[in-house]
Amino acid sequence: MSDQAPKKFAGYLVEFETPHDIMVAATSVRDAGFTRWDTHTPFPVHGLDHAMGLRGTALPWIVMLMGVTGCAVGLGLQWWTNAHNYQFVVSGKPFFSIPATIPVTFELTILFSAIGAFLGMILLNGFPRWHHPVFSSERFRRATQDRFFLSVEAEDPLCEEDKTGEFLRSLGGSHLEKMEV
Repeated sequence: MSDQAPKKFAGYLVEFETPHDIMVAATSVRDAGFTRWDTHTPFPVHGLDHAMGLRGTALPWIVMLMGVTGCAVGLGLQWWTNAHNYQFVVSGKPFFSIPATIPVTFELTILFSAIGAFLGMILLNGFPRWHHPVFSSERFRRATQDRFFLSVEAEDPLCEEDKTGEFLRSLGGSHLEKMEV
């Protein structure tokens, strides 16, 4: 009697040898209507985002919003402390002066933007995810060297174990592997 639970189907991993092959396969998978899939390449492949049908990201808007917030916090904090809450006359200078507030305002704008970029990437990419089924594949180790992979997850509404396997086999990959967890 085995102590391990039976392995659960997690999806498929298809290996391709050229950037052109992965492009054609990505277009076919996109056109078939799959939504939970990804490509893995050793270097950026020009046009792959378009072939996958990826939309733009909200990250630039998050970074801009956080940058504007940092700018407002920097200016507001300095105005509050110098011109409103604790007015202190130094050589007849004004209580609040924009040129004097630029360094702190700039630094808070950059700090808030960086925090927004970091947290935005974490949240938009669905992290933390400690393990993905593709990491169990010995062949997948070549994704950082010279092979191109396309993975379809079992959570995809169109993913049926037999039909999806036949469809992916028809894409012309050099190897098809069933992922299990």
